Amino acid sequence: MERKEGAWGRVWRKASPWYRASRPFTLSASAVPVLVGSALAFREGKASFGLFLLVLVASMLVQVTANLVDEYADAARPEGKAKLPAPYKVIALGLLSTTAVKRGALAFFAAATIIGLYLVAVAGWPVLAICLASALVAYLYSAGPRPLGAMALGQPLVFLIMGPAMVMGTYYVHARAFTPETLWLSLPVGCTVTAILAANDLRDEEEDRAAGKRTLVTLLGRRFGRWEWTALAAAAFLLVLALARVAGLGALALLPLLALPPAGVALRAVWRGRGRAELASSLRASAQLHWWLGLLLAAGVALGRLVPS
Repeated sequence: MERKEGAWGRVWRKASPWYRASRPFTLSASAVPVLVGSALAFREGKASFGLFLLVLVASMLVQVTANLVDEYADAARPEGKAKLPAPYKVIALGLLSTTAVKRGALAFFAAATIIGLYLVAVAGWPVLAICLASALVAYLYSAGPRPLGAMALGQPLVFLIMGPAMVMGTYYVHARAFTPETLWLSLPVGCTVTAILAANDLRDEEEDRAAGKRTLVTLLGRRFGRWEWTALAAAAFLLVLALARVAGLGALALLPLLALPPAGVALRAVWRGRGRAELASSLRASAQLHWWLGLLLAAGVALGRLVPS
């Protein structure tokens, strides 16, 4: 006897393709800088929980918008049809239409814009500048006549937007100021989020080369990509060591050193992976490294308010 689908089953069946298309494994990239910037504001007694939630939601909405734009743009380009359909490629898998994905991207962007306008009204024009830059990069990274991600500009842009711009912007929403400490805190975040993209470029090297997409890996080779990933991860941990002294954050700022085991897992995956399937594990491991290092950094900074150094 065939089992009837319940109400929750029907809801999930409709929501599941959107969950895939949002690429939830990427959302730590938008959450970590908000956590770190808010942690410093909390340490200084300037944080607002309401503003934290609004910035976090807006940041994730922009990330999902960028993922949907990438999905739509990839399906629209002839070379995109030759790519292997990853589990989140909902158009290639026939789970959503190009029109639905386009409308979804507009809806998520509209929601992010509403929150962003409120934050601008509360915190002023510097937040507007950061929001506009983030939205512009999110769109132009994958879309437009000459996508920035296909011109070997992806990594520096991701470093700047998802590192310094987002960490310092989040802190500014709380404290209405930019400080050297915030810049220092943003650098390891920028390094590890860029390492995610470096791992992505390693995985996609053959497809990108065939499609004529220029990345640092297609231009300089896979060996360069591995060394670049290693340098980014090493720089992140060296910056953590510097934070305790240079930024005056104390010993608790060293908590991110507990992320060394995930870093070791990611390092092995980057250097041992050969084919696309093997290198895909380096992408997941890099995302986990970014999450744990960022979470521990935020925790160490926030705990400084309770346990002064």
